[in-house]
Amino acid sequence: MEVYTTQPAIQFYSANFLDGTLHAGGKTYGQHFAFCLETQHYPDSPNQPAFPTTGLKPGEEYEQLTVHKFSTK
Repeated sequence: MEVYTTQPAIQFYSANFLDGTLHAGGKTYGQHFAFCLETQHYPDSPNQPAFPTTGLKPGEEYEQLTVHKFSTK
């Protein structure tokens, strides 16, 4: 898997704390059942002047692109 993004950062979430009590669509989600890769700005961007801005002024448009590429060999 390859991830390409115009965002400056990526957040990794794991299912380490799921214990089987979460249910959706008739399925139970257990520990280590899944992971999530969320592209984003740096978490503390609004408070760090050296980080890319997260501000959006009236009339400006916000657009980002993330591509998840899956392949096999």
